[in-house]
Amino acid sequence: MALPANDAFSLGLAHDQPRRSSSRSRTPSLPRRPSTPPTSISMAGAKRAHKLRASSMRDSHCSSTSMGSLSDAPTIEELAEEVDAQTVPRDAKKQSHALNGSASNTNRNRKHPEKKDNKIDWEIPRKALHSSIGFLTLYLWISDGSRDHVVTALSSALAILIPVDILRLRYPSFERAFEKCVGIFMRDSERQTSNGVIWYMLGVNTVLVTLPLDIAVVSVAILSWADTAASTFGRLYGQFTPRLPARSPILGLPLAPRKSLAGFVAAAITGAAVAVGFWSFVAPLREQKPELSWTWEGGVGGAFADSGSKMFSGWTGITTIGLVAGLVTAVAEALDLSSIDDNLSLPIITGGCLWGLFKVFGWLGSVFS
Repeated sequence: MALPANDAFSLGLAHDQPRRSSSRSRTPSLPRRPSTPPTSISMAGAKRAHKLRASSMRDSHCSSTSMGSLSDAPTIEELAEEVDAQTVPRDAKKQSHALNGSASNTNRNRKHPEKKDNKIDWEIPRKALHSSIGFLTLYLWISDGSRDHVVTALSSALAILIPVDILRLRYPSFERAFEKCVGIFMRDSERQTSNGVIWYMLGVNTVLVTLPLDIAVVSVAILSWADTAASTFGRLYGQFTPRLPARSPILGLPLAPRKSLAGFVAAAITGAAVAVGFWSFVAPLREQKPELSWTWEGGVGGAFADSGSKMFSGWTGITTIGLVAGLVTAVAEALDLSSIDDNLSLPIITGGCLWGLFKVFGWLGSVFS
């Protein structure tokens, strides 16, 4: 019996319906969330949901074995925590390596300390030689040494040293040979200029030839000791005192700003002590006494005033001499005379000012006597 076409078509649709439903059940889609929660679930809906869940579990079984289920996949937070957990030990290792490296460097430095510059500072030997000239001068005074012999010896030494210094400045090979012999007593600033010893001898010779002997001896002693005292105390305490001004408050004399008040005061005290000590104690010790410029009992000598003038004798005279000698010494040592070395200018200025002071003493004594 043949079925009508419409019935066959309806039967075919009914026959194919389970197949399509089964294929759809293999890849179930997430049900849409209703806008309002359902109040009740029917038994048929519950059975259908159970079948759909079972079908989806069977279909995802194969994929779960190879890739794992989606629920087991790590989240972004878990991955970040895992990266942090791996980074912290790595940073700790780096820090430990850095600490170990610094510790090893410290140990290496302890085992092999850096080599320090063992360059010897010859400033103390230079100052010792500089100061020794003052003691030699006083010895020659007390032992009745001849001024002419000293001048002759210094002039002979200058006749040799000046040509040698010219050759040193002009010929590098001669300069190297010279510095190997006496270079340790030269400052770095003297390697390209004239040697300070030449200026020292010129200053001493000038005052010995031009001034009275006692004033010349005091000038050489001031050069020897005041310059050393100013340099030593300036290095030790100059950082605690202000620098000297560019010009002196009185007369506007040019001063060296690199020099300090500590060195200025040290030079002043030394110059005053030398002048007072010499005319009070050392000058009378010479047996063959020349005519002194000043004595304790008689005041100013006959070369500067009449023999009867005693106006500046005793404490009045020696106090005035000390004050003037100290002030002149400090100013002369601090002067900035450009290319003129202080070894030349210091004895000439101090000796000339002392000579002028005794001239003033003699003139005042003759006026008020």
